[in-house]
Amino acid sequence: MKNNDLQIGVIGSGGRGGLLARLSHKPGKGARIVACCDINPGTLARNRTEFGADIFTTHQVEELLAQTLDAVIIGTPDFLHETQAVAALERGFAIYLEKPMALTTAACDRILTTAKQHRARLYVGHNMRHMAFVRKMKALIDSGVIGEVKACWCRHFVGHGGDFYYRDWHAERRYTNGLLLQKAAHDIDVIHWLCGGYSRTVSALGGLTVYGDLPGRMPATKGPRPINISKLKFDEYPPTTLRGLNHRIDVEDLSSMQMKLNNGVFATYAQCHYTPDYWRNYTVIGTEGRLENFGNGEPGTHLKLWNKRANYNAKGNRTYNIPLEKGTHGGADPKILAEFLRYVRRGGATDTSPIAARESIAAGCAATDSLRDGGKVQQVPALKPALVRWFDQGGA
Repeated sequence: MKNNDLQIGVIGSGGRGGLLARLSHKPGKGARIVACCDINPGTLARNRTEFGADIFTTHQVEELLAQTLDAVIIGTPDFLHETQAVAALERGFAIYLEKPMALTTAACDRILTTAKQHRARLYVGHNMRHMAFVRKMKALIDSGVIGEVKACWCRHFVGHGGDFYYRDWHAERRYTNGLLLQKAAHDIDVIHWLCGGYSRTVSALGGLTVYGDLPGRMPATKGPRPINISKLKFDEYPPTTLRGLNHRIDVEDLSSMQMKLNNGVFATYAQCHYTPDYWRNYTVIGTEGRLENFGNGEPGTHLKLWNKRANYNAKGNRTYNIPLEKGTHGGADPKILAEFLRYVRRGGATDTSPIAARESIAAGCAATDSLRDGGKVQQVPALKPALVRWFDQGGA
């Protein structure tokens, strides 16, 4: 290690990958970006400006993985996660894999199996576990303020859904499977974490209710249409006025799923991609009360607790104000990268979990199958016990 810094490579070093790289780059203080891989020459030029003219840059994943590295950050589109993660783990690299882990349950299990076979450290980027309001909810629930958890509901208002998910490759099943993976992976993981279990039975309903009928599509492309944030217009509303959407749209813009967890908790998740506002609302109900969040880390974010009998009571019985934290995603991104770098260097327990990341995808995949089969109840396959034990014991 140069100056005892971890040597880190980044696959997909623009966009989200570029943000993760900047948060990791701390020359002389523990970590430095030494290699970047991206298909965009402009991104690689920017990487050399940000991280040093002498860093290794390439368009080929294989060339990056041939470098001497301690860890690899994978920030590429979802449909590339499986092959790139497996290739990096087979070389024994510790990896930060952006969520969703992969597009299928089988692909997730292949990634986990490869990590175990090569004793490589696998970390999945479920940054919501580091958001202050989620952590406060988890701490309060674990302290027993609402008694034994019995139910959880999540409403996800995806106010920028048309801009972020229907203008590029996200709009196509072949590249995302469905938005109950790409977008709901965070929420299913949080539901599982707050409720202390994993989904084993699911059903879902939904459809393509708005964006599928809009005119003015972009021309067809040979491959996945890249993301172009610079052309987004966030003041366009209502959603029926949006134009320039992807040429193919076959993923649902409205969906809801029911879950029964392996500890008996019942949960519901619903997302809509054309609301005027953007935020997530979790309600957790136990034998002695219920807890609910208002805001997702913005100024004024708070939790409310109801634990006394009443009719309508908008104020609740207690309010917990959530301090504003610095950094992207409500301060979660700097914290999750700090945990990843510590894990690469020293191992040990982490607040994120590769097993939990797999379980969120497995539930989302089963729910997507249900949604496209008229709501038929689906069983979520459990992971092999040997893999569970290996990761529960700390993995590599």
